Amino acid sequence: MIALRYNAAGLIPAVIQDYGDGAVLMQAYLNEEALQKTLASGETWFYSRSRQTLWHKGETSGHIQKVKEIYVDCDGDCLLIKVEQVGGSACHTGRRSCFYQKLPCQPQAAGGQA
Repeated sequence: MIALRYNAAGLIPAVIQDYGDGAVLMQAYLNEEALQKTLASGETWFYSRSRQTLWHKGETSGHIQKVKEIYVDCDGDCLLIKVEQVGGSACHTGRRSCFYQKLPCQPQAAGGQA
């Protein structure tokens, strides 16, 4: 098995991506137990830092995530989980993705000129 590097709190961040179109749906944390439940069930489980407990994505909403592939980054400290999103929305706001807010950015040319 690939060696994973959990942070000091025993968590590893994961980017959740739509398996079909590649859209980034959300970001969450897993502890070792959440990862084991994800691997065993084929559905995403996460660790809630605010509630200090495990949660099964879609348990109350029905918007589960069926795991298709899991990748580990080069440092072993981040996961990419590709899923089939069931029910249309991954975000608790009801949106498909948690990444719906865009920050304005205006890249500067060399020398500080816009």
